[in-house]
Amino acid sequence: MLKSLSRAVQLAARVAGSTAAPPVTPAVRSALYPSRTFTRSIWMMNSNSGSRPRLLTSKGLLPSVSCGCGSLHTEGDKAFGEFLTDEIKEEKKIQKSNSLPKMSGGWELQLNGTEAKLIRSISGEKVSVAFNVNNSIPPQLEDEPEQGQKAQENEPDVVSTPNFVVEVTKQGASNSLVFDCHFPEDETSHGEGEEESDIFAIREVSFQLEGDEDWKENSYILNTDSLDWALYDHLMDFLSDRGVDNAFADELIELSTALEHQEYIKFLEDLSSFVKCK
Repeated sequence: MLKSLSRAVQLAARVAGSTAAPPVTPAVRSALYPSRTFTRSIWMMNSNSGSRPRLLTSKGLLPSVSCGCGSLHTEGDKAFGEFLTDEIKEEKKIQKSNSLPKMSGGWELQLNGTEAKLIRSISGEKVSVAFNVNNSIPPQLEDEPEQGQKAQENEPDVVSTPNFVVEVTKQGASNSLVFDCHFPEDETSHGEGEEESDIFAIREVSFQLEGDEDWKENSYILNTDSLDWALYDHLMDFLSDRGVDNAFADELIELSTALEHQEYIKFLEDLSSFVKCK
């Protein structure tokens, strides 16, 4: 009963959320990675002016040189390349592991760049969870460090909380039941003594052809914003019975954060090679 009441309150909060002020991004239950100290907050340099810093003056054209690759090379490119080399080293220092964390529960992981899919079979049903780490880092506002506190200690952790789609397929059924889920910013952590609530929420539900990546516009889509709390409660229990619960969501956040960080380092390496024209 308490669980149902908790979800009813959450539903009411989502309905009222359209007029309420946006919540402040909370810290995730555990710090997954140390904060990335420079690259992702480079615009914060010289923050007193509120404008993007200029690393080099450009009153005139910067001197350029030619090389075997036939591309333009400026002093700015050289400084950029040196910065990227240092940044890649720093990112690799804070990377927990070169391999991605394992998901418990017998989930099989399939990767395609920034796209990931988790698949498991249970009693003849196929359950798949798909997500993309692009644009999965919530915007974070950095507070001014307190007196005597280093700026680095005040930076929030970078955590990936992607939207994800759960697809449940039954043998003999022509359509799959598909859930569009997300992580509400005010539900990703719980304090001590607080009743545990769902850290993810269902946004939409519909029937779709199995394996169809694009949702059909002519299929009815059930939006949960104004849904009866009892029906929403049953939908959440339906997912929980198939292994998509809070424990799964916590592991998905950890996996997504590691994958996003991995792809970020790859991007920096590709960018460095491009700038240096190697």
